[in-house]
Amino acid sequence: MTYYERIRSLREDHDLNQTQIAALLHVVQRTYSDYEIGKTRIPVESLIVLARFYNVNMDYITGVSDERKPFPKK
Repeated sequence: MTYYERIRSLREDHDLNQTQIAALLHVVQRTYSDYEIGKTRIPVESLIVLARFYNVNMDYITGVSDERKPFPKK
């Protein structure tokens, strides 16, 4: 699964809309939509925010692994 498919799947699993996640990332809905369709690459900083928000590790959210582990604590 690609990172953009994964961020969409996570959003839908949490019953959230694109506008809500865009607000979390401080972008407009259209920009977030472009992230989800792979038109625009999502910044690493935004992936970190999403991983923390969904409590999943970076390997999972980026699609490197299908094993869902919690976001690491400092």
